[in-house]
Amino acid sequence: MTEFQKMLKGKLLLAPMEDVTEPPFRLICKRLGADVVYSEFISSEALIRDAVKAKKKLFFYPEERPVGIQIFGGNEEVMSDAARIASDANPDFLDINCGCWVKDVALRGAGAGLLKDLPKMKRIAESVLKNTKLPVTLKTRLGWDEKSVVIIDVAKMLEDIGIQALTVHCRFRNQGNKGEADWNWIKKIKDSGIKIPIILNGNIKKPEDVKYVFENYEPDAVMIGQAAVSNPWIFNQSKYFLEQGTNPPEPTKDERINLCIEHLKLACELKGEKYGVIEFRKHYSGYFREMKNINKFRLELMKFKELEPILELLNNFRKTYHNEYETI
Repeated sequence: MTEFQKMLKGKLLLAPMEDVTEPPFRLICKRLGADVVYSEFISSEALIRDAVKAKKKLFFYPEERPVGIQIFGGNEEVMSDAARIASDANPDFLDINCGCWVKDVALRGAGAGLLKDLPKMKRIAESVLKNTKLPVTLKTRLGWDEKSVVIIDVAKMLEDIGIQALTVHCRFRNQGNKGEADWNWIKKIKDSGIKIPIILNGNIKKPEDVKYVFENYEPDAVMIGQAAVSNPWIFNQSKYFLEQGTNPPEPTKDERINLCIEHLKLACELKGEKYGVIEFRKHYSGYFREMKNINKFRLELMKFKELEPILELLNNFRKTYHNEYETI
């Protein structure tokens, strides 16, 4: 087992999510207990064409390490070139997306579309491996649909060619991000004799889920996605639950506001005030979740396109939110 593979054992990972796992959010999750973080997925075609948006996605803060850059594509030569470009950004590892279910990706022979063509998936993975010295991991699904469960074949194939770890989103492509995830397949993969780390992903909603899957399905690590958006504290909360068997106290009002302000400022520093403020709106629900009568306040926050009025509103909220707005 390599040092990289040992590093993954028992860890909690922040899933790569388009328009979500930008550097500020990754940094916040890292400070809240995420052990490993990933970039948004990056188009290999865009990278080799030097597209500005794609190149910006290669940036990460040193504090985020270990950090992986995830790339996707359906052409071996393009993926090979993109692997070289992504490696030059000096992340800790590269990850290949073979699980994206959206039509624009999957129906064009990339992402989860590669589950319908395993020889091509193998060629794609080999093309990345040959053009980087970094560890390479891969993220995929159980299969295209319930009639084509190929995950054990995929795991054996990838292990044989040198992929260092496999993340399994325990749904099928036709499920998207809905419906139940079948975690049983993680244990089946492990029992088939696969030695590389297997990372469980899909439908992890709360700390109890993390403990349950570690104890019952034996993944080497657990990856958390949407639940981190609605609750960025989930990583430390899960670690507490794993150790203590109970949930820790919910973050206080001041902790929520302070972290929200810190995250918002990071977003504005990175993107500029206008885009930082507008694109941050998706995070308010996570910072103020389960607080009574909070919807009106969140709507107030979303009215502004400048940073200072939002900071003023948040600091006033700190003083005025008392008995009327107790947490649920």
